[in-house]
Amino acid sequence: MKYYIIAGEASGDLHGANLMKALYEKDSSAEIRFWGGDLMEQTGGTLVKHYRKLAFMGFIEVLLNIKTILNNIAFCKKDIAQFQPDVLIFIDYPGFNMRIAKWAKQRGIPTHYYISPQIWAWKESRIKAIKRDVDAMYVILPFEKDFYEKKHHFPVHFVGHPLIDAIANRVEVTDAVFRAENKLSDKPIIALLPGSRKQEIVKMLSVMLSVVNDFPDYQFVIAGAPSQEYEFYKPFLTNENVKFISNKTYDLLSHSHAAVVTSGTATLETALFNVPEVVCYKGSWISYQIAKRIITLKYISLVNLIMDEEVVKELIQENLTTAQLKSELHNLLQLEKRNQLAETYARLKQNLGGEGASQKTATLIVNSQKMK
Repeated sequence: MKYYIIAGEASGDLHGANLMKALYEKDSSAEIRFWGGDLMEQTGGTLVKHYRKLAFMGFIEVLLNIKTILNNIAFCKKDIAQFQPDVLIFIDYPGFNMRIAKWAKQRGIPTHYYISPQIWAWKESRIKAIKRDVDAMYVILPFEKDFYEKKHHFPVHFVGHPLIDAIANRVEVTDAVFRAENKLSDKPIIALLPGSRKQEIVKMLSVMLSVVNDFPDYQFVIAGAPSQEYEFYKPFLTNENVKFISNKTYDLLSHSHAAVVTSGTATLETALFNVPEVVCYKGSWISYQIAKRIITLKYISLVNLIMDEEVVKELIQENLTTAQLKSELHNLLQLEKRNQLAETYARLKQNLGGEGASQKTATLIVNSQKMK
């Protein structure tokens, strides 16, 4: 069968790559064309457009790039029509994907959505479009199944979280080898995960790095995003106690003592590696004011949302200061706090279900088409 997959961010590239591997296993004749990144390209198929050219964050940033976004949507529709896929698979990225889903549904192309848009956070009205335009939804967070089925009477498949697989299947690197390869000292590591988009990296790193001199017994390591070049990070690397490692976030987390993490998928990844963390976020003033008025969630990090309690501290907007970050980071280094987090992280993993999200999703997609 012919599959067309659209992923618009780094996390979507990771989960898209694992889904593609599973599709190739279950369908020996699979032909895949996709929007994604390096990981999906390494898996096989044909890369149409890299997510580096798609990622715009915040309300103002989207408005400023609206012409590019509309051109990408038009190009995507044309490319799908020429490819004539048997199934169209969306991975998160709702602002773009829901527009394509509406167009595809009208043309009779089967639409499958892997990793639900976070309509439980904002734009819950999107449920109308999802019911109309999405043939099958595969959710990865335990509370999403009840949200869709009990609140909105829309059947979905809970397949578990794909990060469980991604972490379980990685190749372990010993601490000695990791430090030697990346020219790190023997000091405990505090990982800095500033995000993957240029706008957020610039905003987050300046605050994250402001506490470095307060922790001389630790070394700080910036996790470089695969979507950004080394030259972009170079201006931030002025302190000898700050190192930089690109595209090795999982290796970094597996050897870190603590982490400072920009809100997003990385907050959950950090918890699954059992690393104590403080979650940070700072957007443009206008974008934040708009978001504050339409998002009604108690928390912004996936860890806290899944557990429905403040497991990890969140420093948002004006609360993200050097003084606050220093205080919270100091707290993470205390044994009592670390033990408490370890216990809660264990419960978090249980709530997420077991391994096999990609395999389950691929099986459901392939079988749904075979039954037609």
